[in-house]
Amino acid sequence: MAIFSLALSCRTREPAIRFPNMIADMDPLSAGTVEVVFQRTFTMRMETREVELIFHPRLNTVSLEFRHELVNYRQFWDEAARRQFIAALELYKTDFADRKLIDRFNRTRSAYGKARGRLEWFTHRFSRTSTSLPTIDLGYRFRANAPFFTVLMNSAEEIEPESSSLRHQSQQVTMYFTRSQAEELARHFSQSYLVELIGLGTTSAIQPLVTDEYFEQPDVEQPDAEQPFEMDSY
Repeated sequence: MAIFSLALSCRTREPAIRFPNMIADMDPLSAGTVEVVFQRTFTMRMETREVELIFHPRLNTVSLEFRHELVNYRQFWDEAARRQFIAALELYKTDFADRKLIDRFNRTRSAYGKARGRLEWFTHRFSRTSTSLPTIDLGYRFRANAPFFTVLMNSAEEIEPESSSLRHQSQQVTMYFTRSQAEELARHFSQSYLVELIGLGTTSAIQPLVTDEYFEQPDVEQPDAEQPFEMDSY
């Protein structure tokens, strides 16, 4: 009986030893979806896409899973990085309200700090999955006279390659957010939301992109014309 109890105790403690950040001994589950704006490389067109969120309870990590420029990405955010995102967004919202934003991306790309990231990427289901540890810049950038909160994932060399001669480099990817989009991701990033999520499911649907208007608009009638985005009043 004593041997059986010892074996059971070891098996019970094993997940906690293997996963020191674990909050539940559960398989990964969907944490819903959020809207993110990407910019196409050649056309420079801004596109809203739906990004899937996967919560990994054993790792206490959220992965953002999406496809961009023919590459599939899994961008992992641990609790510390998620807290950095939430704090950076609050600073951005304050600067937005106080009209302190400037259109100088070389100065604003990491205006609210940098986070440690982990990335997995692959081109198709039968290709090798590469892993890198990119630095993530938290800042903002103007596009079409509208500011966006930005998450810029820098390029980084993969770790643990099969062969040093085949070492790959991940691409730089920028994710753009309006305030409402960033607030929605921050809600999904909050630890309280993730704890409550265990055993639950969420769904969402893409809505037309509405950018944050920052510059004052003249109070005159304009001829009807197709616009890339519908501006918020500011």
